Amino acid sequence: MMSSANTKMFNISNREFAQLASFIQENYGIYLKEEKKTLVTSRLHNVLQKLGIDNFTDYYQHLISDKSGAAVEQFIEKITTNHTFFMRESDHFQYFKEKVLPYFSYSVKSKDLRVWCAGCSTGEEAYTLAMLMDEFFSYDKSKWDKKLLATDISDKVLNIATNGEYESENIATLPKRWRNTYFTKSGEDKVRVNDWIKNEVIFRRFNLVTPIFPFRRKFHIIFCRNVMIYFENHTKNQLVQRFSEWLEPGGYLFIGHSESIDRNQSGFSYVMPAVYRKN
Repeated sequence: MMSSANTKMFNISNREFAQLASFIQENYGIYLKEEKKTLVTSRLHNVLQKLGIDNFTDYYQHLISDKSGAAVEQFIEKITTNHTFFMRESDHFQYFKEKVLPYFSYSVKSKDLRVWCAGCSTGEEAYTLAMLMDEFFSYDKSKWDKKLLATDISDKVLNIATNGEYESENIATLPKRWRNTYFTKSGEDKVRVNDWIKNEVIFRRFNLVTPIFPFRRKFHIIFCRNVMIYFENHTKNQLVQRFSEWLEPGGYLFIGHSESIDRNQSGFSYVMPAVYRKN
């Protein structure tokens, strides 16, 4: 017989939802629409049970009083989706390989190519970019500084990314030469990214709505795909403006196919679906 603890249902009031929505938007830019109330309630059901919390008012107090940041990270993970895979939206990577890298290979005289993968999740996108750059520069790669920065707000996904271990089936669609060159079998149905390509990626925790970006130099390429779908227009426009400020002239911004930017205000020109270039 199931205990009452296992069958307890939680309801969230308009005031409680507004508290949570305001907190997460002000601090992390994530916009929770009114129609997300049911999603929030269902995804946090087990969290409240495990914490022994009876209502969302007490849960909000738990969030704001937890100085470790673990509670907020758990909340963000519950209300967002870390769905990514190698070569996702492959037309972007094709364009990156055939147009973007050749352009910068002759225009960046310092041989310091700066790439930022923002919202990198579990690392597949960042490693895809690293492998493409390794293959493109080939015998000249020792002459280039091409380490890329990959950031996310979640320590949980960053730990997976840093470890670089994935299910074998996750790389099944990659070219055979990539599977043989960049990965090593690490267990039953598991593979791990080889250290020498792993070392091409610097993973860091970073909040995209932080007031000050701490970078020393501007980037040539920024990938920020399927992140801004969680932001409302004002936050999104602010972030796009930041990206513009932190891109070199002629630099590229790649966003998700379900996302768009206001070209009239952003300082970007349209290149192809979900690809823009700084004017």
